[in-house]
Amino acid sequence: ANDRVDFEVLPGEIHALLGENGAGKSTLAAVLTGLYRPDRGRLLVDGQRVAIRSPRQGLALGIGMVHQHFRLVPRMTVAENVLLGDLTQPRVLHTRRVEQRVAEIAERYGLDVHPSARVADLSVGERQRVEIVKTLYRGARVLLLDEPTAVLTPQEAEALFGTVRAMAAEGKGVVFISHK
Repeated sequence: ANDRVDFEVLPGEIHALLGENGAGKSTLAAVLTGLYRPDRGRLLVDGQRVAIRSPRQGLALGIGMVHQHFRLVPRMTVAENVLLGDLTQPRVLHTRRVEQRVAEIAERYGLDVHPSARVADLSVGERQRVEIVKTLYRGARVLLLDEPTAVLTPQEAEALFGTVRAMAAEGKGVVFISHK
């Protein structure tokens, strides 16, 4: 799906990765985040050649992806979903501290979500915001947003654009993947 791709994301940049369905956009994102391994070529992070073998390793290198289809557990709270699968967290969690950190990230980037809300009670747009908070909480410096406006109302899409600009203003690289 990808052949001779040359793509660079620097801190504070916003890129649009556009193409028809089936053009290889999501495949490229999966390679960049460690979900797929490239057959050949090289990946550089901070000028160093890397082999990203898993999404966890991609996140450790600062590359995170917000997938089009969310990976949240509806019965759990926002904060619990943010922590789910994060092996860097201590075995004994301080819920109040986690909720406070989630609230700080949400406020900083204009992501209106409450840390103690149950995901089952959230709208689609709010669930997407949880996914973005989760990726930021885990230290992503480059965020790949796969078809992020596909499930949003026009007002939610405008709010997302504000969030993307805020992330870039803080030095995050953002790749906005879309077929539109």
